[in-house]
Amino acid sequence: MSKPKIFVAGHKGMVGSSLVRLLKNKEVEIITKNRAELDLLNQRDVQNFFKETKIDQVYLSAAKVGGIYANNTYPAEFIYQNLMIQNNVIHSAFMGGVKKLLFLGSSCIYPKNSNQPIKETELLSGKLEPTNEPYAIAKIAGIKMCESYNRQYSLDYGIDYRCVMPTNLYGPGDNYHPENSHVIPGLIYRFHQAKIKNLDNVSVWGTGKPKREFLYVDDMADAAIYIMNLNKKTYEETINQASHINIGSGEEITIKNLAEIIKKVTGYKGKINYDISKVDGSLKKIMNSNLLNSLGWKKKTNLEDGLTTTYMNFTKLL
Repeated sequence: MSKPKIFVAGHKGMVGSSLVRLLKNKEVEIITKNRAELDLLNQRDVQNFFKETKIDQVYLSAAKVGGIYANNTYPAEFIYQNLMIQNNVIHSAFMGGVKKLLFLGSSCIYPKNSNQPIKETELLSGKLEPTNEPYAIAKIAGIKMCESYNRQYSLDYGIDYRCVMPTNLYGPGDNYHPENSHVIPGLIYRFHQAKIKNLDNVSVWGTGKPKREFLYVDDMADAAIYIMNLNKKTYEETINQASHINIGSGEEITIKNLAEIIKKVTGYKGKINYDISKVDGSLKKIMNSNLLNSLGWKKKTNLEDGLTTTYMNFTKLL
């Protein structure tokens, strides 16, 4: 029996590269394409790829991503590119006969004032956080697209398209741009630069009071593969008509405490200053991952260990 052919869309990104690392340990054939080989924004090219290549499963991790600064500065690019990527891949996968697909979203799909911890049922229950609304709307559209294709085509065509919503991720392969990055890689970059330049202090955006949840990327990839391979009946009975399932660590930490851990991990000896002129975003954000945990999955990596591995990987890139 031939090995299942799995296409990982976005294999060079943090999540995609982690998926490839973990899938290499499975009895599967992994298919990847870089942007020069396959532009996911080009509908015709994506359609031809799925028409010409027999694919059994798709992990759709390709996306345009960034932190608060990037989302505020490039909203048009965030909504356009993410809508185009997911529309092209999901529809072309269906047209190409792909039966199983996993779409990776983001916790920003949930309303700004969601009840905490955030359950899957909070989706579309209120207004989104304005700083990343275009990105969030694109991801919501991806969830609803998978849900709609399942509703219309699952019985006749046997498709099973699932969606997972990871919390804030970090780890090897992250984007360490000083402005266009998420909080953990941004802080790692700043603390490292301050250490090598012997700076007296490091500036952290906001008050440090907001609470966030973080998950090591290999734990996220492990959960994604776990969900993809769950028995369909078990999966559907567990999520009970929900359109997606949360993937989180179940733990929260203030940005202030996070900064202190990153200071320790990087070996920086100076002081931390908080720039209160910068926006905090939501003051509290943690996912309810009870559905995932009830399916038997648990995270493996604690925050300090994950940050240590991440920092070691970052220094190798320099």
